[in-house]
Amino acid sequence: MPDSQHPNPQLERPHWRDLGGTWRFAFDDEARFTRPEEVEFDREILVPYAPESPRSGIGDQGYHRAVWYRTAVRLTPQELEAGRLLLHFGAVDYRATVWANGARVAEHTGGHTPFCADVTDALGGGDVLEVVVRAEDDPHDLAKPRGKQDWQREPHSIWYPRTTGIWQPVWLEAVPATRIAKLRWTPDVPGWSLGLEARLAGPFLPGLSLRVRLRAGGEVLAEDRYALSGPRLARTLALPDPGIDDLRDGLLWSPEHPQLIDAELELLQGEAVLDRVSSYTALRSVRLEGRRFLLNERPYYLRMVLDQGYWPEGLMTASDEELRRDVELTRRLGFNGARKHQKLENPRWLYWCDRIGLLVWDEMPSAYTFAPEALGRLTQEWLEAIERDCSHPCVVGWVPFNESWGVPDLPTHAAQRDFVKGLYHLTRAQDPTRLVSANDGWEQPAGDVFAIHDYTPDPEVILRRYTDLEALAKAAETFRPGGRRLALEGFEWQEKPALLTEFGGIAFSQGDGWGYSRAQSAEGFLEHYSALLEAVHRSEGLAGFCYTQLTDTFQEKNGLLYADRTPKADLDRLCRATRGPAQPYDEANPLGYSRRWLDKQRKAAVSV
Repeated sequence: MPDSQHPNPQLERPHWRDLGGTWRFAFDDEARFTRPEEVEFDREILVPYAPESPRSGIGDQGYHRAVWYRTAVRLTPQELEAGRLLLHFGAVDYRATVWANGARVAEHTGGHTPFCADVTDALGGGDVLEVVVRAEDDPHDLAKPRGKQDWQREPHSIWYPRTTGIWQPVWLEAVPATRIAKLRWTPDVPGWSLGLEARLAGPFLPGLSLRVRLRAGGEVLAEDRYALSGPRLARTLALPDPGIDDLRDGLLWSPEHPQLIDAELELLQGEAVLDRVSSYTALRSVRLEGRRFLLNERPYYLRMVLDQGYWPEGLMTASDEELRRDVELTRRLGFNGARKHQKLENPRWLYWCDRIGLLVWDEMPSAYTFAPEALGRLTQEWLEAIERDCSHPCVVGWVPFNESWGVPDLPTHAAQRDFVKGLYHLTRAQDPTRLVSANDGWEQPAGDVFAIHDYTPDPEVILRRYTDLEALAKAAETFRPGGRRLALEGFEWQEKPALLTEFGGIAFSQGDGWGYSRAQSAEGFLEHYSALLEAVHRSEGLAGFCYTQLTDTFQEKNGLLYADRTPKADLDRLCRATRGPAQPYDEANPLGYSRRWLDKQRKAAVSV
């Protein structure tokens, strides 16, 4: 399936229009205005970049409680003749209200998840659509999920500039009145099948059916048609099973073999096609077996990196090419996974992880106070995040909490423990097919893995703590990162995979900034990194790791790459250290693909 750069790559229609570009804009620092006619739009902004970012054309990082946007577009005949016209927002931080031609058409709370407005009825027979957006985002509110966005005026410690308002794509989509609204794919490797859940929107008509075609590498894997008795369909699509691993492996998805399955779905009434969408999925499984992580039913060692998802010019917003480049650099550095830290990234990044091959842990941006409104906000947005991302093959783990942020009194506060446990179980109920790290780093009351944050700079200490199960058991009892216990009473970590999910953080830079330790030269940086990674690879008590971090991020200078994505040391040598002795580095295959995958790509290139 050719890449159209559609903002929702798992539910694509051909008739869509990107509304990114120059919009009128206004600050409303006291949040005084409630209606568009009250606002004087006195400047311009480049959407979808936040006004705090240089790339927006504004670059104002002061306190702004509310902001306003306005644009007008002339509609095409196709958009005017469509059954319905939808206005999509990838993410608006934090509370959004949308008007279309003066009519209020949508409200949404949550700064990291998508929403949509049907603007059809607001057109009133005209061919111009005027859109106004109000975004309220109190910079001092610690009870909302905000991730790494600082509440102080200037970035401090591990927090960064704020992001206010629109920061992910905005687009128009012409759709039929009765249409496919949502898809959810669930692979089943032992059953050699794919689960499909489809939901419709609009009037439910008589005689509806859904046709599904699955292809991989040009070969048709399945083609089925299902009669619809209501707006929701759940089916299992059996795939042709060759019955032997050597042939089965050709269809399985992994970072070394990122085989996707293209899907085309048609909604029919009788033989008339009402709606047609493109999607994709993959056949892969995630499971834990004792102290091991299994990918496609085989033990798989996790080599992950912490990815903050910030860019100097765009802050939390990047171009599609920048998103792709980050995935490629992550693989080029020898990692097979990334933990996207305190951010729900643009789905285009997940698309590139799916296509290039990179495992992902999805993490909820934290709130920083324990209050009733924080509980409701966090839970609602987290469920929306799971729904948005659950069909991406690359996503193998969920992280609802990090380092007790927002639940600072877990050892002594039963209600906070109940909240973490509750969100863990709710996540498992929403998606039982992936692992959940309930409170990554320490004070874990529940979870599928034993996730440890350890910034000890001495490789010998790292090896001594995690060299085997006996050492790990001792560390679990005696090691106190940040003065915190690793596991709380009742959490039986002994039979779970242990992962070093934050470590390293070596700083190397020519200017100010900090890290958890410091190197004085590129060679010293490489030597320290190599020694730490060697210690981790030798630690038989661990099932994987996540190094801190991919890039320098503002005052944190502990990336493997500078903020502009320039490597701090020789890429080949960094890659060798990351991969370790079990995964030798091949200069002719720097992303570490399997021989089978490389052969497929060569054959595909020849056929074109």
